[in-house]
Amino acid sequence: MRTWNWILTAALLALVSIGPRSAAAQQADGTQPAAQSPAPDATQTAQPSQQSAAQGNPAQAPASAPQTTPVPASSASAGTAPVAPAPPTATPTTMDQVVNLFIEREHGLIKALSSRTPVVETYLQNLTSDPQLGPVPSGDHYFLGRMDMGETVDRKDYLKDEQKEGMQARLLGGFGKLYKVQYQPMGFSWMVYADRTDFDREHYDFSYIRREFLGEVRCLVFDVKPKPKSGRGRFLGRVWVEDQDYNIVRLNGTYYPAPRNTYFFHMDSWRLNLIPGYWVPAFIYSEEGDFSAGVKNKLAFKAQTRIWGYDLKKGGKDDELTQIRVDSVTDESPTAQDASPLQAEREWQQQAEDNVIERLTRAGLLAPEGDLDHILQTVVNNLEVTNNIDLPRPVRTRVLLTAPLETFSVGNTIVISRGLVDVLPDEASLAAVLSHELAHIVLGHNLGSKYAFNDRMLFSDDSTYQNLGFKHIPEEEQAADKKAVDLLKNSPYAQKLDAVGLFLKALQQRAPQLNALLTTHLGNPLAEDGQVNRLQALESQGPALDNSKLDQIAALPLGGRVKVNPWDDKAEMVKASPVAITSARDKMPFEVTPFYPRLARFGTAVPTAAPATAASNSNSGN
Repeated sequence: MRTWNWILTAALLALVSIGPRSAAAQQADGTQPAAQSPAPDATQTAQPSQQSAAQGNPAQAPASAPQTTPVPASSASAGTAPVAPAPPTATPTTMDQVVNLFIEREHGLIKALSSRTPVVETYLQNLTSDPQLGPVPSGDHYFLGRMDMGETVDRKDYLKDEQKEGMQARLLGGFGKLYKVQYQPMGFSWMVYADRTDFDREHYDFSYIRREFLGEVRCLVFDVKPKPKSGRGRFLGRVWVEDQDYNIVRLNGTYYPAPRNTYFFHMDSWRLNLIPGYWVPAFIYSEEGDFSAGVKNKLAFKAQTRIWGYDLKKGGKDDELTQIRVDSVTDESPTAQDASPLQAEREWQQQAEDNVIERLTRAGLLAPEGDLDHILQTVVNNLEVTNNIDLPRPVRTRVLLTAPLETFSVGNTIVISRGLVDVLPDEASLAAVLSHELAHIVLGHNLGSKYAFNDRMLFSDDSTYQNLGFKHIPEEEQAADKKAVDLLKNSPYAQKLDAVGLFLKALQQRAPQLNALLTTHLGNPLAEDGQVNRLQALESQGPALDNSKLDQIAALPLGGRVKVNPWDDKAEMVKASPVAITSARDKMPFEVTPFYPRLARFGTAVPTAAPATAASNSNSGN
């Protein structure tokens, strides 16, 4: 693992190198990293300066005075709670004053988050055109790491070096021998801010456009344009500013101008009011490509970036003893005695199970126990009760916060990824993937006992995937599949297995193009080398997959089921209203879609709004 300090500012970059020239060579010939404030370029074509924000009369100004609420000490790690800036001395009466306020608030947010190291995940799908389905995935790429939001935004990757190098090698293909394309994941991380160092009137012009509601929040909308000769890699686009404390809640645009042989991608960046006084970056959507008649795309893709884990404990000296309470308890019952060998074995497995769950949670990869776990637990209970399964320890369920489709079990805990829950179309399909892991538990395929040794938990968060793994040998996988089918046939889902067959058919259809989404990092894959290898006996069930049948929903888009609070990592089910599907293009199985959260102020509603799309809403109602 290594830190990527060489990435340009603006987020994701597609670096197109001609012939054998390298990125280093391009830097040598004068291309400036946008991560630093570029000096004014004397050769840059001057552009007309956009008029400064238009002054408004008092009637146009927001009526409510800005208010700032102190952040409770419990809302953040000890010693790192953001301190809200002092409120303005007077209510703004002109749009120029509003601009000054949101510039000040933006710099306050940058300072407040400078000690945070959230998890950042980017999933990207390259696109090609299908006559019936429109733009569909032709390949995909996945990045996961921790982002240090200090003075120079930095990133550590969770993925193995060999995976990263292999991924990079694959990304360098596709443009023939003369062209190379390289996606730089750190670029997505930069999209959390418009301009980290020079967001001010000296470098930008601001023009007021209108008022607009985003969810429950009334916003003032401004166009932002870099001044001529203000440097490369400046934000060009539009910002939405909430009209109470004057925080930016949404950024939409790109960075301009780009150095030679470099693309700055477009982005739509959203923030949520997760703590009093601040709106923190949560979602970023990027898209490039034009599929109009006659257009030839050099680049066409859709990408989602999700940020979470802002409140992950740092484990510093300040909080070593703050949460410790020791109760003196003595077992005086007459039956108290040493554990039998079998009991000792089970206690050992329980210790290993607890160690793994606690370590994954501290790494920001596992959601804390919550309501979504109870929903999953109900499905597992249905399988256990109808199959007369009586285990010595209860089976638990937890949610992995990442996008790749995977499940695994450690001890008696079944873990399922957010991405897999997202794309499953119904409860029967959820029962099918959970039944496979339940079968491993019933058959005694325990892989986690070595993690009862606590020294095996002493590793850095970004090396989690190198230190933990729960993959079964092929013989155990086959036995679990056979047992899972038996469990399903004796369960309440026995008459609904046609839906499971449809899901597996849809997965098989898209598997060759979704290698990154199907690459697991802790458990066994659902598909490998483009072939589905999980529950194959059920794939032949049900009707044939037919995309033209609008009532046949085989799989959902990503983001259709689960929403995550980026501050405390809590996961819950999306409550979305059904929207009618009008064509096969609305289905978008396994696909990336834009984010459109319903914004709400802290304390007025649950501010963990999830992406909303026509497809995800309509499918969630089926």
